[in-house]
Formats: sequence, C-alpha cells, structure tokens
Amino acid sequence: MDVSIDQGRIVSVSSALPREDVSVIELHDRLIVPGFVDVHVHLREPGFSYKETVFSGTAAAAAGGYTAVCAMPNLKPVPDSPDHLQVQLDLIRKNAKVHVYPYGAITCGQQGQALSDMAAMAPYVVGFSDDGKGVQSGGMMRQAMELAKSLDKPIVAHCEDEGLLPKGWAVHDGVYAKAHGLVGNPSESEWRQVERDIALVRETGCRYHVCHISTKESVALIRAAKAEGLPITCETGPHYLVLTDADLQDEGRFRMNPPIRSAADRDALVEGLLDGTIDCIATDHAPHSAQEKAGGLNGSLNGIVGLECAFPILYTQLVETGIVPLSTILNALCVNPRKIFGLPGGVIAEGAPADLTVIDINRPHVIDSGSFRSLGRATPFDGWGVSGAIAMTICGGEIVYHDLNTQEDAL
Repeated sequence: MDVSIDQGRIVSVSSALPREDVSVIELHDRLIVPGFVDVHVHLREPGFSYKETVFSGTAAAAAGGYTAVCAMPNLKPVPDSPDHLQVQLDLIRKNAKVHVYPYGAITCGQQGQALSDMAAMAPYVVGFSDDGKGVQSGGMMRQAMELAKSLDKPIVAHCEDEGLLPKGWAVHDGVYAKAHGLVGNPSESEWRQVERDIALVRETGCRYHVCHISTKESVALIRAAKAEGLPITCETGPHYLVLTDADLQDEGRFRMNPPIRSAADRDALVEGLLDGTIDCIATDHAPHSAQEKAGGLNGSLNGIVGLECAFPILYTQLVETGIVPLSTILNALCVNPRKIFGLPGGVIAEGAPADLTVIDINRPHVIDSGSFRSLGRATPFDGWGVSGAIAMTICGGEIVYHDLNTQEDAL
C-alpha cells in the first residue's frame, strides 16, 4: 500500500499509483507502523544537561522509531508549578525532534510532603508522577488521586516502599546478590505499594498507571485489579522482559531501579504482556554520565538507556523466537500508550497524524552504544546481535530519522 502525506497528516492509504507531481520514497517491502510512543523517558533537561538534553534525547527517540515520548519530572526545577513547568515547555518547544508530553510532579519537589499545583498544570501535562520516588504516605497518595480524578488526569506511579528497602541495595534480592555478597532489593518493596495503591484506586476511582513493573506479584495484583474493573494500566521495560539476575555483570550498565529480577519474574511479565495485563512497553530511558555509571553494580547510579535499541531487542528476543507475536509488541509500543494517555495517532488512515515508523525486520546488526545519539551509553544490550532495525521515523510529516541502508534507496 502507498501512504500519502501532506501538511503533517495522512491524506490517503491506497494501492493506486502515486501522482507524478509528488515525491516518492520507495520502502521496498519494509513495514510501516504508527510511530512508537514511550510513556517513560528521562530527558534530564532542565537541570541535568550533562546527562541528556531535550535535543539529544529526542534525537535518540527518533532513531529508535519513537514519534512521541512522555517526559518524567525529576528535573531542576521540578515541574511542580506552572512557572517551573514553563522552563521545560520552552526547551521542548525549541529543541524537540519528536512530540514530547511532560508529566507534572505529584508533590512539591517530589518530596512527598505537599501536593504540587496540579490543577494549574493539568492543561499542559499528560499526567502526574513522582517517578524516581514512591509516594510514601498513603494519605498523600489518596489526596493526589482525588485531585487527579477531578482533573481527569492519571496518576503515574513509581511504586517503591522505602521502608522495605535495605540500605545500600545494588541488585535484586536473588541468586546474584547471594552469590556475590551484595545487598538485595526485595520484590516486596515494589508490590506492596502496588497493592496499597490499588486499594486507593478502589476508593477514589482515579485513573492509575504503574511504572516499570518488575515482579510476578505486581503482575498478579494488576491482573486481578483489571478483572475487578478498576481503571488501572501498567508498563514494563524491555530489560525486564528479556533479562534475569542470572545475566548480571558487575558493571554500571546493569544497575537500574527496579532491578532486573528472577527468571520467574521475567516469565510472569512475558505472560502478563501476552494476556493484556501489561499494556505498554516503556524503556525508562535514564541517561547518566560515564563517570556516574563507572562504579560497577555497587557504586553506580540507577538508570540505563534504551530508546535506540528497544525495538531490535524486543523483535529479536521475543518475536523471532516465537515467544510474543509482533502484533502484541506493536500494540504495546504504538496503540495502547496513545489510548491510555489520550495521545493523537495510533492508526494509519486518512486524516490521521503523519507520525509513522518504518521497520526493517531483516537487517542483522550489532548494538553499539558508542553510536547512540543519546548522551547516555549505559545499556545492558551493548554488543548484542539483533535482526530488526528502524529504517525511518516520520513525525508530523517530516523525516526525523532515516537509515534505509540499501543501494537502491534514495531520498
């Protein structure tokens, strides 16, 4: 089929020959899908531009096939008021290569003590999150949910009960921690707060999205909550779907929060993706400087990058192996994020936004973090051989990335 684009929108999808007066890009049997959406990205600007900038982060997103990202609020200043949010919005307007939808913070300074100015920020944000920190007070979270419900915005929760976390944890409390004498992060630190928040959703009716779930217990809790009809959605990351703590190496590129957990957890996450419990795959793209990731598992900051390698990893490890259908992966990348967060697009049809990703599923290559557009380089997938690649990303009708990579291709 031919997809015709004009002035940022799809004007036709047909098998008819294109008119002679239009420019044509021949894609040679590559797959055209709605642009990917990542609902969990750290662009680090304002405040931490040595880690990432809006420009570098969205360039990385474009290279990964993403036409939209939702930007987390752990910035300086924290977007907890209209004035603080405006600093970020100005940078996005000036420098973003793809659509960026920011989150507002749930609490002032993400400190968990007082609600942010949620009402004033609501028209300009996609939801509210204190990502990087769990809201420790159940009473504070109830207040946030009640206000978010009245504003028709979701609460997007990093679930972590700090009272269950031992000081100095480095990895999952599992086989690797025990074998190497490291302090472990127990699964209960995540799922206990998921459990608490589900009860609060039952009370308030607030739309609620759980960030980066990593445990089998979280999957079971969310599955049951959905069966109950509660307005709950969730995401997990590529690293949780394909790695276990048996794969860890003592390098900072394997250090993230929540940590990579057990094989049983990974298998439960895959099953949750297959049965619809898990709605989205989000990278939790969290760049740091090389120095901040140079301390091994014990001495590095939490966070890995993932925008530029997510699809190749998912396709090679889950689709080519027959574990997960390609349609399930695409729903989690293209369709469900837009439905949950009310974002435009998600279909290839006349009148839809021309936000499209072109996939080449037959291009073997090796992931090389040294070639990333992101300022961050820390990924556990560096050096992995993969099959799928992003051939082109079109955002708002403009080509924001292309790597067609064949002699007959021309732009």
